[in-house]
Amino acid sequence: MNGVIKKLTDRGFGFIAAEGQPKDLFFHGKSLIGAQFDDLREGDAVSFDVENGEKGPAAVNVKVGAAGAVPAAAPANDNADADEAAA
Repeated sequence: MNGVIKKLTDRGFGFIAAEGQPKDLFFHGKSLIGAQFDDLREGDAVSFDVENGEKGPAAVNVKVGAAGAVPAAAPANDNADADEAAA
């Protein structure tokens, strides 16, 4: 599945907004593959598998930079070229 990191905690876990899913999925920093928890940012695109955890579905095998996942939109700056030209 694909999604984006919605919330990170200072306790080593977070939540992923999964594409097409009504509820966010819990994930633990230990379930990351090829990344460190401290390097994650809210809005990062991720891919993952889902397993049933103690408290319901949880994301596992979480990989940052998922193909096809859409990261959270950055504020649009349609005048970026104009701003550079004016400088």
